[in-house]
Amino acid sequence: MTKSQNVLITGVSTGIGYDLTKIFVEKGYTVFGSVRKQADANGLSKELGESFRPVIFDVTNFDEVDSAAKKLEKEIGHEGLVALINNAGIAIGGPLMDLEIDDYKRQFEVNVFGLIKVTQAFLPLLGARENHPIYPGRIIQISSVAGKHGMPFMSPYAGSKHAVEGITESLRKELLHFGIDVILIEPGPIKTPIWEKGTSQAEEEKFKESVFYPALNKFQDVFMAKAVKGALTSEKAAKVIFKAFLAKRPKVRYVLMAGKFKNWTLPRMMPTRMVDRFIGKALGLLK
Repeated sequence: MTKSQNVLITGVSTGIGYDLTKIFVEKGYTVFGSVRKQADANGLSKELGESFRPVIFDVTNFDEVDSAAKKLEKEIGHEGLVALINNAGIAIGGPLMDLEIDDYKRQFEVNVFGLIKVTQAFLPLLGARENHPIYPGRIIQISSVAGKHGMPFMSPYAGSKHAVEGITESLRKELLHFGIDVILIEPGPIKTPIWEKGTSQAEEEKFKESVFYPALNKFQDVFMAKAVKGALTSEKAAKVIFKAFLAKRPKVRYVLMAGKFKNWTLPRMMPTRMVDRFIGKALGLLK
């Protein structure tokens, strides 16, 4: 049974999605990359050549997702997909007490419901159907360490990634039926535009009257700015993800973080309340 050389990656205009697309193209794969704007599609096509095929849809627009899936079925149904990489995502931050329900809805629409819809739409091309012509593909979910450990003022994002973790745990077992594996990638801070957008949250007018505003600014300065400054680049993260894709027996999850023992392993060995107090004191949340 042969393997497809076709890959679908969502959210390829910047960050990890962009660098993953470059690697797959360089390694001889055909990448169907989702973008929301025709200008991005044109620019990436010009840069990456014929092995990049832009697919224009917003993961929150289910009609667009279905239309893209039908189009790919007609084009590569006889070949299928070797991988679906659910990378598209946004990060919304702020104190829960001051955020609107619509902020949470927007966060979950992109990071959770969009991921579910894309997965459902393209599962048949990965091999979730009778008489699939080639070897079953693989799903890679770009989650986050926030899916295991929620920081203050990041509850929308952390909540969405906790949801992705739980959904993936169930999905991985379900897809044993078709031989489709599902892998979780859990990046820590990565130097990508998603965090550049997130850091501006502290400056938004709606938080200036919040009791949490001083702590929110400290969080941006003490935690986010320093973490992103010393973070892995999206290029390095993409290389690790590509290795996970190639692995014959991949891990269930991969944590991608600079200084992994100090920044991830050690804090998780400590009592949770102790970590809470340390963060609370650092941000001035404890009186």
